[in-house]
Amino acid sequence: MRKLLVLLTLSIGLAFGLNPQTASQEELMSIKGIGPVKAAAIVKYRKKHRIKNREDLMQVPGIGPEIADNVYKNVKVSEAKQKKRVAKKAGMDAKKHAKKAEKSKVKADKMKGKLSKEKEKLKKDKAALKAAKKSGDTKKAAKLEKKVAEDEKRLKKDKAKMKESQAKAKKSRAKASEKKKEAKAKKKEAKEAAKSKKKSGSKKGKKSSDKKKNKKKKK
Repeated sequence: MRKLLVLLTLSIGLAFGLNPQTASQEELMSIKGIGPVKAAAIVKYRKKHRIKNREDLMQVPGIGPEIADNVYKNVKVSEAKQKKRVAKKAGMDAKKHAKKAEKSKVKADKMKGKLSKEKEKLKKDKAALKAAKKSGDTKKAAKLEKKVAEDEKRLKKDKAKMKESQAKAKKSRAKASEKKKEAKAKKKEAKEAAKSKKKSGSKKGKKSSDKKKNKKKKK
């Protein structure tokens, strides 16, 4: 009986409103009162919890009764406003990935600097080992051989780490560039939608004004 009620609730939600359990972030942002932050909060919440009804949705931080009603009654904002929200989210994502790319670059550069110092140290230790062998200092040579072996092992390990770090940095830069382009495209879409809305509003205003003038003429 309980399962039947849950299914009935979900089917009603799907028939008359938006299903917050399956809707994308862009779809959620078409609802009045839900911007990029609240849409992200819903997506994050539903990863661990199932949103079956209005009460479940209200468990999401920032979602109150009015917004929950808007979701299930499918109360939407204008297309221009929705596109503006989507553009804002794309901009936020682009900034996040740009920061991530910068961190990856810094990490890769640090690794490169560390590797350079280790190479220099190995070079010095090898020179010292050569000098110790030449002078016949076997005790010192034995210690230096051990040191050189450790240096080479560390260098090999750090070379692999640097390659991995550089690959991650490259991947992060590519992702950041992709998100930047996406944000630019979404911003352009939002501007075009706003222009279209303004143009449409001007036309409606003109029609209304013309109707009033015609009424006055008839009188």
